[in-house]
Amino acid sequence: MAFYQATWLAAVAGAGAGLWWPGVAVFVVFAAWQFAVSDWRRADACLIVGVGALGFAMDSLFAQLELIRFATALPWPTLEPVWMTMLWTSFALSLNHSLAFLQRRAPLGALLGATAAPFAYWAAVRGWHALSFGANPLLSTAVIAITWALLVPTLAAVALRLRVLDAAPLRPAGAHR
Repeated sequence: MAFYQATWLAAVAGAGAGLWWPGVAVFVVFAAWQFAVSDWRRADACLIVGVGALGFAMDSLFAQLELIRFATALPWPTLEPVWMTMLWTSFALSLNHSLAFLQRRAPLGALLGATAAPFAYWAAVRGWHALSFGANPLLSTAVIAITWALLVPTLAAVALRLRVLDAAPLRPAGAHR
């Protein structure tokens, strides 16, 4: 959880200061460490790609709908910036590790998503000026809360499934069940 929080702080503080790269740098260290110690490297890699793509799509949609606007919006102002993608990929790396306790606790995951995500976005807005809400901050917050209430338990379940598949022994080529 410490690396996830460090990535969050570096990405958000960096973006608020006009820098896109601090979150990338910390995420690279986080990923290198996590892959060195993880028992579920393939699962973690799948989560990074899948959750990163999902996050890019979700926050790009939020930007297109003008629910949020990103500071340091690189590479394109109406799409999720690189620094925000690092937050999603860092979150992905936490799903089989520090957040693994959510994998069989969907209601807790939904509650955590509905409360922690809006708070994180709000902190990025108020504390760091890394993004801003659209014309109706209450609507933006509600959409974020509902989205994350659905995403956290779903992604935790996917992480568990990938972890189970990753732990299964590989069959030789051409072998049948």
